Amino acid sequence: HPEALRGWIRQAEADAGERDDRLTTDERAELAALRTENAQLKRANEVLRTASAFFAAQLDPTRPR
Repeated sequence: HPEALRGWIRQAEADAGERDDRLTTDERAELAALRTENAQLKRANEVLRTASAFFAAQLDPTRPR
């Protein structure tokens, strides 16, 4: 399809440094990896926050939940 070919050409130009309006393939891969890592860290922080609240409640039963 002509639009697919046009997209591939634009991406090749971005990868070659000829375009500044698109991310390179490497930048896209890095962004995807960072987004995945960010989501994992957010989930880990939520688990730690929940565990912290649980153990705090166990240590101090008078503390409101």
